[in-house]
Parts: sequence; C-alpha cells; structure tokens
Amino acid sequence: MLPLEGVRVVEFAHMVMGPSCGLVLADLGAEVIKIEPLKGDNTRRLEHAGSGFFPVFNRNKKSLAVNLEREEGRSIVHRLLKGADVLTENFRPGALDKLGFSYERLRPDHPRLVYCSLKVSCTARTSIGSPWTR
Repeated sequence: MLPLEGVRVVEFAHMVMGPSCGLVLADLGAEVIKIEPLKGDNTRRLEHAGSGFFPVFNRNKKSLAVNLEREEGRSIVHRLLKGADVLTENFRPGALDKLGFSYERLRPDHPRLVYCSLKVSCTARTSIGSPWTR
C-alpha cells in the first residue's frame, strides 16, 4: 500500500510547478484529478523538445476537461470537490477566485479541504546592473 492511497486531489495546474506537485502526490498513491480546459492542457500540444512534457509530468493522473466559464462546468467541479481531500493550483493570483474557486468561497462547503496554492514570487529584478543585484 502506498502512503497516500485513499487521498483525492483535484489539480488546477499548468506548466512545471503544479504538475510536478501532482505527479509526486500521484506517485505516492493519491488519486489526482487534473482539471483541464475543453481543448486540453496547452502542454499536450508542445512540439520538439517539449513533446514529452505532458505524459511525463501528468503520469498516474486522471484528467477531466471542463468549461469553467459556464455554470455547468463549475457545478461538475464543485461536485468533485465534495469527495476531495486536497485542491492544488498554480494559476496567476486571482484566476480561480474569479471562477468561484477561492479558498474563502470553498471553505464553508468543504471545511476539510486542504487548499494548496503553489506560487513563485518573481518580484525582484535580476538583470545585470539592476539595483536588485548590487
């Protein structure tokens, strides 16, 4: 038995950080359900050196394509969250808030839900000669 068997994760993620987190959770036995737009995650269409990105970073996951712009799509995800233990996301600040999936909106209906917001802070300028690098 793997350590996270029985844990359900709903993943709103793209590119590297979010999918990497879900990958580790899935490899440890969690059921990770990746929420994708109807056209699929953009990394599914990467070519050349990026062509293997999606299958590598999304192995052991389930995917669900949903239109979050429509009430029907949001309703599907809300039903999915009823049985979830964890939500992970790495979209720009406020993106999920606009769709009704902020921590504050979800907490009353899902008090057990662990909400993991994966962000990188890139506020400092790092170019040569910048006052931030002196």
